[in-house]
Amino acid sequence: MRTTPARTEAPAHDLARRPFSWSFTTPLYVGSSLNPVNSSIIATGLVPIAADLHVSMGSTAVLVSSLYLASAVAQPTAGKLAEVLGARRIFLSGIVLVLLGGVVGGLGQNLAMLTVARVLIGIGTSAGFPCAMVLIRRRAEEAGLDAPPGGVLGGIAIAGMATAAVGPPVGGLLVGAAGWRWAFLINIPVTVIALAMAARWLPGDAGLDRAHSGFRRVADRIDLPGILGFAVSMSALVVFLMRLPHPEWIALAVFVLTAVPTVVWELRKATPFFDFRGLAANGALARTYLRQALTLLGVYSVMYGMTQWMEAGHGLSTLTAGLLLLPMGAVSALLSRPLARRNLVRGPLIASAVTMLLGSVGIMLLTSHSPALVIVLVSLIFGVTSAATTVGNQTALYLAAPPEQIGTASGLFRTFGYLGTITSAVIGSAVFRDGASDHGLHTLGLVLVAAGLAVLLLTVLDRDLMSGRANRPAGSPGTTGNTTTDTPTTNTPVKENPA
Repeated sequence: MRTTPARTEAPAHDLARRPFSWSFTTPLYVGSSLNPVNSSIIATGLVPIAADLHVSMGSTAVLVSSLYLASAVAQPTAGKLAEVLGARRIFLSGIVLVLLGGVVGGLGQNLAMLTVARVLIGIGTSAGFPCAMVLIRRRAEEAGLDAPPGGVLGGIAIAGMATAAVGPPVGGLLVGAAGWRWAFLINIPVTVIALAMAARWLPGDAGLDRAHSGFRRVADRIDLPGILGFAVSMSALVVFLMRLPHPEWIALAVFVLTAVPTVVWELRKATPFFDFRGLAANGALARTYLRQALTLLGVYSVMYGMTQWMEAGHGLSTLTAGLLLLPMGAVSALLSRPLARRNLVRGPLIASAVTMLLGSVGIMLLTSHSPALVIVLVSLIFGVTSAATTVGNQTALYLAAPPEQIGTASGLFRTFGYLGTITSAVIGSAVFRDGASDHGLHTLGLVLVAAGLAVLLLTVLDRDLMSGRANRPAGSPGTTGNTTTDTPTTNTPVKENPA
């Protein structure tokens, strides 16, 4: 016996005419933006938090690392739950957690309460992107689309990049005008609006079969031991990386001791949480993860590393340094939508690798006497890198991931991105260990040149991309033959409504 879905699907004629109407896409864009904006908005509140709570500035770093850690673990977990329990249910549950985190953080009286709030926000916001990908994939198949809905994927990309870019300025305004608590409290009105939109406009999930809805059955379907093993091992790995260049050997030991049995368990599991065999067989998906991690390593090294250098080595104020990097986010947002609408993969990925190399060489040529215009030009190059890699890899993910695993795959896509981001912080700490000097900046540029070369090789030597074939697994729903990766499919039976 099945329960009744929360909402019925849209009538067939409406779905065929406007499969991605604004009412469907708007809650997805808002939900997908919650994670990046919360990742960056806290930056301007760390100093006043330390002063108000009478703690050291260094101890407030836990408010940044806790969200990254929670998100790295929760993204694929939310994706798996969305596949099993329903994307709408998990999407709404995630928004409620963010609301709770905003309340706890806004009322927090000590660093421990603020850390709990950031973990709640990290877990809650992690539902946005993977659930959105599940809902988009489901809607595309219901509408009979045999090509990725590029405009919608571009909107998701813009929601992430634009909010990450405006996070620090918005945070600065909020903290300056109303105090640091508003870095948390801002989540309350935003989540209330998002919750109302999602509950009203997102289509209901299929009813849960009571025969498969008990705790033990659900735990088996989502592979709870695999999730727990992944969570512990990933947490230990992230802690180890974030402590470098002063390694935390206990964290590394925990990682090894939990990762090995987790891998063994997953290899024996019929339907594992982390499908190692499936990933090994799906080279296109594995390369997409690696490209995303390496490219975001470069982008975030510029965002954080160049900011440190501009302030300490170039003598610019925090406000000026932030303003000089704003065009980078603007270029990313402006380029994402037109690139995504054409469903291009190989072209944007090559452009991403080439611009990353050019920008990295540009970093090696900067000095403390370089004019501000030159710094902006270098950041603009990385803005192109950010847009091209997000659009190209996101479309490659949509094509390469098995339809029934799009939620977990999307979560892992974000997890690999977080690993790149965390590694960028580690590299920045290493090259600037003696101060944010020109020499340290040039060393950073050299490291990024190596990463850019790796991304270029992962792209130009990819046989799937070279042959012009879509990376969609054979036999997947919506596959109608070989779809070129740099030419939009033209035999789509319905038109996408621009959102």
